[in-house]
Amino acid sequence: MKKKMGFFNWPKNSNRLMMMISQAVKSVSKRQLQKRIPILTKQCQRALVYSTKSSHSSSSGKNRKVLGLSIAAATTTAGLLFLYQNETNPQILNDSGVKQSKKLITPNEVSKHNTPDDCWVVIDGKVYNLTEFINIHPGGPLILKLNAGMDVTAIFKPLHAKGTLEKYVKPEWYIGELTEPMPDEFIAPPYTPGETPEEIIYKENLRKHLPNLGNILNLYDFEKLASKILSNQAWAYYSSGSDDEISMRENHNAFHRIFFKPRILVDVSEVNLETEMLGEKVDLPFYITATALMKLGNPQEGEMGITKGCTMSPWKIPQMISTLASCSIDEIVKVKGNHPEQIQWYQLYVNSDRKITRDLVKHVENLGLKALFVTVDAPSLGHREKDLKIKFSNQNNGPQVMSDHESNSEGASQGATRAISKFIDPSLTWDDISKLHKLTHLPIIIKGVQRSEDVVKAAQVGCAGVVISNHGGRQLDFSRAPVEILAEAKPKLVAKGLDKKFDIFIDGGIRRSTDILKALCLGAKGVGLGRPFIYANSCYGEQGVAHAIKLLKEELEMDMRLLGATSIKDLGPEFLDMSALKNRNVSVAKDQLYDGVYRSPQAVEINEDDID
Repeated sequence: MKKKMGFFNWPKNSNRLMMMISQAVKSVSKRQLQKRIPILTKQCQRALVYSTKSSHSSSSGKNRKVLGLSIAAATTTAGLLFLYQNETNPQILNDSGVKQSKKLITPNEVSKHNTPDDCWVVIDGKVYNLTEFINIHPGGPLILKLNAGMDVTAIFKPLHAKGTLEKYVKPEWYIGELTEPMPDEFIAPPYTPGETPEEIIYKENLRKHLPNLGNILNLYDFEKLASKILSNQAWAYYSSGSDDEISMRENHNAFHRIFFKPRILVDVSEVNLETEMLGEKVDLPFYITATALMKLGNPQEGEMGITKGCTMSPWKIPQMISTLASCSIDEIVKVKGNHPEQIQWYQLYVNSDRKITRDLVKHVENLGLKALFVTVDAPSLGHREKDLKIKFSNQNNGPQVMSDHESNSEGASQGATRAISKFIDPSLTWDDISKLHKLTHLPIIIKGVQRSEDVVKAAQVGCAGVVISNHGGRQLDFSRAPVEILAEAKPKLVAKGLDKKFDIFIDGGIRRSTDILKALCLGAKGVGLGRPFIYANSCYGEQGVAHAIKLLKEELEMDMRLLGATSIKDLGPEFLDMSALKNRNVSVAKDQLYDGVYRSPQAVEINEDDID
């Protein structure tokens, strides 16, 4: 009997009691419960009075039993009244007595809703009924079907920015909060499909034994380390190109077909690397371009690690923020803190729902970002096979195997790329660019231009610039290298008098300061680097980002001296031998960047002997 009395010790065991009471209430309709309220109230009062009298009477076994049952009846009745009040008025009290609009739901209850027709999930302790959302989930229905009735926080967070739930999940789909954490068997593991638990642990150990930053001498080192420590899913997403990855390799190889013609006997004791981008002074002629899902590599910081690294660095360079960032734009801007000199741009994917795009543009303006880079090379995201082969799974025991029906249906996972991109509007045209000009005072730059004629047209319609880019070789395979298009486009702009107040940027395949200098000599205002900073951020966080900036700055100073130039303004096509630029040969063996990632006797290594 002591156990029973202890069980009803309110409120210490209130959660457990509420679970039992809630099960009882389910069998009673609200109308029936409402009719019984007066009777239950009287019974509750009588039980409490009787239990008080019994406590002062003899301590016989019979009285102790009556006392326990009386307390149980009173408490249960009070609980029924409490739940009824909660049903008619959702506000309930938390432990501190503060009213909150939420219901308490047990893990056992969540786990029962585990089918596509009845799908509940838990995210950060909150319970959602996503049954209606399954078939319109941008990442496809399979990931929700596989994890119905589960806590999916570890999957959700790396792929979604803060505010995603509020934006896409209807308020009525929010059910309430967990009374306690889900059991381990109902917690979806981190999104690491195709890897065993042993492999995950091994990579975490490697991460703990990374070399000191001082041993990192170039951007290839970051890339090699990332290839060792990142999950299969993260590495596949970051490193993949489209189809046979010819364009991805060509972006880098094209720089190898351009050679320098240095000047000699020039006083290069002082070298000035400052320049301007979109009318803003910057310390170095490159920027960190927009890349998505950085929390896959740096789960704690994501894109905020890039921002912190930029503010940590003594040299100011712009950061472009992706629409598909795994941190919200507000989080990223907030991290900038007391560094108003830090320039941030926004990369925009135009949504099929144009109201969403209009609201987003206004929000970006209000946050103080300096420019809008509209991506136009992704009406449909490219066929990135390395990413496609990594399937969503809730089991860390190898690649997910699906039936023929699943693999041929819309429900089949198509990798992280497709999971985050279904909202992008494929109907975007030049007319939409004109409408954007009327919507915002921000300078508009078209990102993803792949032919010189479109560079000219962008200038003619009033854009502030373009980014010549093939999306890092991730879209149309066999699209030409950006540096080759730059060599054609700049002279055409000059010939038409359109080069004034019109900035050309390029990205794709840039790993050395010599790549940057070649682009600047051909007329680029600046160049964007994406993957190298992803890898620096994934391996070392903000300190890695700052170190990568430092490495490129030091390379630029040295190479400018060796080239015989003292400032960015000195650079021009006269420094280059372009005769071999178009001698493409895709059958040539992969260069050192892709063949083992900078194979060299001096390449940095992790000392695996130190790992337990």
